[in-house]
Amino acid sequence: MRLTASSARSRFRRETLETALRTDYSKLSVLDISAHQILPLPIPEPRKSSVTSSTPVPLYWCEYGPESAPPLLVLHGGPGAHHDYLLPQYLALAERHRVVFYDQRGGGRSRSDSQDDITWRDQVEDIARVVEELRVEPLRIVGYSWGALLSLLYLIESTSNSELPKPASLTLVSPAPLNRKFRSEFEAEFARRQSGEAIGRVREELAASGLRERDQAAYRQRAFELSVAGYFADPGMSHLLTPFRVMGRVQEGIWRSLGDFDVITQLEGVRGVRALVIHGWYDPIPVESSYLGARALRARFVVLESSGHVAHVEQPHTLFNVIEQFLGEEEASINAPE
Repeated sequence: MRLTASSARSRFRRETLETALRTDYSKLSVLDISAHQILPLPIPEPRKSSVTSSTPVPLYWCEYGPESAPPLLVLHGGPGAHHDYLLPQYLALAERHRVVFYDQRGGGRSRSDSQDDITWRDQVEDIARVVEELRVEPLRIVGYSWGALLSLLYLIESTSNSELPKPASLTLVSPAPLNRKFRSEFEAEFARRQSGEAIGRVREELAASGLRERDQAAYRQRAFELSVAGYFADPGMSHLLTPFRVMGRVQEGIWRSLGDFDVITQLEGVRGVRALVIHGWYDPIPVESSYLGARALRARFVVLESSGHVAHVEQPHTLFNVIEQFLGEEEASINAPE
């Protein structure tokens, strides 16, 4: 679904918006969360993988798809997480592209022994080094959640720093809140969902089930599902998300480094990059955050009406069709004769 600026504004101003965005978790039961068989979806081995040599901390990277295909750099969420939880679904992009993933500094297989805070500027500088070392040219970025916000921070910095390769296009999926106000609203809504009666009941049933003593792996899987249930339009789909771990110290340091941030205001006047912004209607992150970012960037804005924050699990076919259409148009414009 694509919204025009006028129709989107009218929808955002409805008095019923807050109610419309609140997922009804009243039907959640222990069967939804814990009765399925816990077999994470298999993730194929990458075509190649290694660690960077040009970054202050060696960063794990891997590639999928034909080596000669147009490149895509995929930035995972977090901050402080790793790329694995985007797989295997994001490998749909590897059918037509050389897709490069890497674990951002401090998370996954890119851990640092330093006790110094990792900042958003460190992450921006790492992108530039990864792009140059792995020759991601032209630079097309697909950013998910925090990775979408990081993509915008990189874009803003590249407008004033000629040493940063400028992106040719940005595909921003389920962007993290784009200013402090929207972040506070997200935190309140996610806490409301996670502390609801239904999830609390399932948590109690799981604790009393004895599963932790019988099968620790199964218990950890189901505990993970409960921890992310609030991100989904249908919490029962959480078992399809590849489990991941966020390094709390890294996450806290990066958010602290952003201070009282407002990326929406910073995007005003940034031009010259094609962009697509995709947001799930039931995302606990306010849809208005992504809409205002898209408007400032003059980007195409798409709302997925049956998704929360995890569209690659909730509506993968629709999500990747939208992305491939956008990338195809962008690549055709680059290759068109002058």
